[in-house]
Amino acid sequence: MIVKNVTIKDIEEVFKFYKIASDYQTVKKKVVAWPNFKKEMVETEITENRQFKLIINNKIACIWAITFSDEQIWEERNKDTAVYIHRIATNPEFRGNNFVAYIVTWAKEYVKQKNIQFIRLDTLGNNTKLIAHYKNAGFDFLGLFNLKNTDRLPDHYQLAPVCLFEIDLFKSDFTK
Repeated sequence: MIVKNVTIKDIEEVFKFYKIASDYQTVKKKVVAWPNFKKEMVETEITENRQFKLIINNKIACIWAITFSDEQIWEERNKDTAVYIHRIATNPEFRGNNFVAYIVTWAKEYVKQKNIQFIRLDTLGNNTKLIAHYKNAGFDFLGLFNLKNTDRLPDHYQLAPVCLFEIDLFKSDFTK
């Protein structure tokens, strides 16, 4: 397994993964699904080296994006030093491989030299299986929250409360 930055050449694959994930959320899981994300947003993430891909046997197995500020979702907590993980999408050929745990390990290494305290992510609605999955990957579940302002967020953030998760690297065993 190799982690690399997503390139502009990968953008069609990224949107294919988002579509597969959205369809899976809608049809199979019956949870709030991802909307059609703006191409400009993804292009910016790629240009800023904030989109990543996990490669197995020369195939993209999983993608995700990061940011270092997420004020509208994390509100007052955004003042903390954190890396925020967004839009983890898995190639169906590789589903069931617990890539979230691998991404956590990668994120811990990624932030090691940056003096970042938290690894954070969010999801929408009371998806108990996904909550358990993130907790099993080492995240603390902080609860469900109604966001105060969603005007700059993708549309799906207006449909359900947000679940917040974090790993406090200053308190937890960094090698966990």
